[in-house]
Amino acid sequence: MKHILLVEDHAIVRLATKYLVTDLLQPVVVHEAASFREAMIQAGAHPIDLVLLDISIPDGEGFNMMPKLRDANPKLLILVFSSLEEQIYALHYIKSGANGFLSKSSSQNEIKKAILSMLDTGHYLSAAVQQQLLKNTLESKTISENPLENLSQRELEVMDMLIEGYWTKEIAIYLGLTESSVSTYKARIFEKLQVSTLIEMFKKVQYYKGEHAD
Repeated sequence: MKHILLVEDHAIVRLATKYLVTDLLQPVVVHEAASFREAMIQAGAHPIDLVLLDISIPDGEGFNMMPKLRDANPKLLILVFSSLEEQIYALHYIKSGANGFLSKSSSQNEIKKAILSMLDTGHYLSAAVQQQLLKNTLESKTISENPLENLSQRELEVMDMLIEGYWTKEIAIYLGLTESSVSTYKARIFEKLQVSTLIEMFKKVQYYKGEHAD
């Protein structure tokens, strides 16, 4: 019997995903968590085989969630199931310990394929991300046309928090950095995105996360 943990704060999404999982896998036990705190409790209390993890959840800790879940249960597999742009974030989450990344905009058939692949092979990446990974491997020194793809994991974290309106001091406390380090990351982000103000950064991020990114 498989044990699946759904980590998602929207009840309707949990319900739909649970229905899909129970229809796909039998026998199966589906555990649910609406926050990362609840997810940690569930991961430590049950023999979880697979976690479907939304990133934007209460108590969420971004890239730090993967190693913490593994501390609670070393054997579980983690499939990030997120609305974040996969071509920007997927490989960063894989590097931080996820076994797969699945966009919430995926079709029902793709979601089923991802779950089965995770349980069968232990990993999953969409065709688009596989192509991106291959390109990065073959052309490791190539700079992407989308500057967001050239940001490091930490730079993405700082950028997202700046966009959400956090001050430098707040970001430093949340990420466990010094304020000068946050300022350095901010300067690197501005340089890579070729902007000089937060407003310009916000506009460029919206542009490259929008239709242009496709």
